[in-house]
Amino acid sequence: MSYVEMPGAKVPIRMWTDPATVEDVALQQLRNVATLPWIKGLAVMPDVHYGKGATVGSVIAMRGAVCPAAVGVDIGCGMSAVKTSLTANDLPGDLSRLRSKVEEAIPVGRGMHDDPVEPGLFHGLATAGWDEFWGRFDGVAEAVRFRHDRAEKQMGTLGSGNHFVEICLDSAGSLWLMLHSGSRNIGKELADHHIGVAQSLPHNQGLIDRDLAVFVADTPQMAAYRNDLFWAQEYAKYNRTIMMALLKDVIRKEFRKAKPAFEPEISCHHNYVSEERYEGMDLLVTRKGAIRAGSGEYGIIPGSMGTGSYIVKGLGNAKSFNSASHGAGRRMSRNAAKRRFSTKDLEEQTRGVECRKDSGVVDEIPGAYKPIEQVIDQQRDLVEVVAKLKQVVCVKG
Repeated sequence: MSYVEMPGAKVPIRMWTDPATVEDVALQQLRNVATLPWIKGLAVMPDVHYGKGATVGSVIAMRGAVCPAAVGVDIGCGMSAVKTSLTANDLPGDLSRLRSKVEEAIPVGRGMHDDPVEPGLFHGLATAGWDEFWGRFDGVAEAVRFRHDRAEKQMGTLGSGNHFVEICLDSAGSLWLMLHSGSRNIGKELADHHIGVAQSLPHNQGLIDRDLAVFVADTPQMAAYRNDLFWAQEYAKYNRTIMMALLKDVIRKEFRKAKPAFEPEISCHHNYVSEERYEGMDLLVTRKGAIRAGSGEYGIIPGSMGTGSYIVKGLGNAKSFNSASHGAGRRMSRNAAKRRFSTKDLEEQTRGVECRKDSGVVDEIPGAYKPIEQVIDQQRDLVEVVAKLKQVVCVKG
C-alpha cells in the first residue's frame, strides 16, 4: 500500500497503515507531535503503537529541535544480522546445547561481563577508534560519569525485554545469525537525565504533552544532548558488534569441522536521531521504532520469537523520510499479554524453536505482536524483501 494522509495541526500525518487499526491513544500522540512548532514532517510506519511521548513506529522530522523522549530511553537500539556458510544440514538434531553456549557467551537480562570484553581478541574485528570512543566518555553528562565501569562491563550484553539473539534459516536453508539490542543501562541513564532537563526548560512549559519537551538549536542544552545522544548511539553499535563477535566465536567452536565463514554484517539502528536533508532543509530526523531505508540500504525487520524476520533493501521513499518499520510492532501491552496467554500458549506458538518457554517470557509471545507478513506488505513502496528468515534458536533477554 501507499500511505494514507491525515490532517495535522502543523504538518500532515502520513500513515503506512489503516488509521482505523491504530489505537486511539496512539493516534492522539501523533496529533500531539504534529502540533510542535519545529515539526516539518511526520511519517507513521505499519508497526505503529502507543509509546512514551511519541508512538513507537514514527518518524519525526524537525528543524532546529529534537525531542529526547521521542528518541526513547534505549538510545541506538537496533539490529545486526550476518549470513554464514552453514546450512540447515549442519545443524544437530538437538539445539539445546547451542542455545546454552550462546547464553554462556552473551550475558542476558541485567547481567554483565566479569571484565570488559577486549575487542582485539576477536578474529577480524576492527578495533580502530575504540580507545577514542571510551575517551569521549569523559565528556558526557556529569550525572552518569560514575557509571563508566558498569558501561564497560555491559558492552557486549543483551539486556532484557524484547532484545534477543537468534540463529535462523532462510528459505534456501542458509544459516544466519541475528541479534537485537541497544545502549544498555548507560543509554537509559543518559536519556532519563536529558528528558528531565528538557522538561524543565521555559520554552517547553506550554506544550500539549510534557513528554514532547525539546531541545532547540544553538543552546548549551542542545549541544550537551547531541554529544551524549551520538555517543550512546555509537555505544549501541559497538555493543551489537561485540555481541556478534561473541556469537561468531560460539559458532566457530560448535561447528569447527564445517569451518564456518561469515558474510559482511548488516546493522541498523531503529531508535535514533540522524542529520538529514529534505527539500532543501537540514533536519533532525528521529526514528522511534523505525529504520533508515535509503535507496539500496540494507535493513532488518524482525517479527516475534516464533514467526521469523525479514532482511530488506530500502527503496529511498522521501515521503517516509527514507524510512521503514522496525519490526512487527506490539498489538497488546505486556501486561495484557500476560493476562491473555499462558505458558502452554507460548509452547504452541514457538513450536520448533529452541527457546525459553516459561512465564518470564509470556509477554513476548508471538500472539502479542502484529502479523509480520502484513506489516511487510503495507510497506512495499518503502522496502523490497531480500530474504525471509525463520528462527530455530532464540535467546531472549
